[in-house]
Amino acid sequence: MSRHLAEMTTFEAGESAAAGDIVILPVGAFEQHGPGLPMATDQIRAEAVAGLVADRLADHVVIGPALPVGVSPHHSAFAGTVTLPPALFTAVLRAYVDSLATAGWRRFLVVNGHGGNNAALGTLAQGLLHEQPDVELAWTPLTSLASDVVASMKVDEVHGHCGEAETAQMLHVAPHLVRHDRLIAGTTKLAQLDPLARLSRHPGHPTLAVRYDRLSPIGVLGDPTRASPEDGRRIVEAIVDRITAFVEEWLDT
Repeated sequence: MSRHLAEMTTFEAGESAAAGDIVILPVGAFEQHGPGLPMATDQIRAEAVAGLVADRLADHVVIGPALPVGVSPHHSAFAGTVTLPPALFTAVLRAYVDSLATAGWRRFLVVNGHGGNNAALGTLAQGLLHEQPDVELAWTPLTSLASDVVASMKVDEVHGHCGEAETAQMLHVAPHLVRHDRLIAGTTKLAQLDPLARLSRHPGHPTLAVRYDRLSPIGVLGDPTRASPEDGRRIVEAIVDRITAFVEEWLDT
């Protein structure tokens, strides 16, 4: 039987809920990813990871509806970006959870491909704790779960969006969507940034939000030309291993 809720009948869905399956909700963004990666990069990665986790835990999880548009106002200077206000993003995802909880599911895992969604996901989780204490919601980023693997790569002083790690993941999960001939380095050094943008990139400091056109004229942080499918495989496998281990422990609680 398919592990995608969209492909199930209502009777199969009821069996999944009664069995106590965990619902995986892949969320991403619809935003610029530089000259070489598609708008849906974050959603593509989230759905790929969700599918791989479901393959590992086929009898215990079901993949629910995706939310392919996220919180991306910081990318709005670039053509094609579509963004939701944080409150609307949270409301839509909450409606997903409420609808599925009505049918009997109690555990939800949001696999999040876009860092701009993190604050809204934290708000969602806190609201559910207060209003639906019988519902358990966990959420996870992707790349930061494999920070040790990324650290072992040759990454630039400034890296991240559309850079080495993100491009490597796309070369692994969706190589046909990578415009290899258009991959070019973006901002790679702090010295390339103006003082405010530089302050926003310093680790260990208070968080400061700035628009991506201020960080990079092409929307790229790092050098995607240095990415490889092998690095992508290592990153994705580490992410899937760690999410799977978490879910297995969660199922035992």
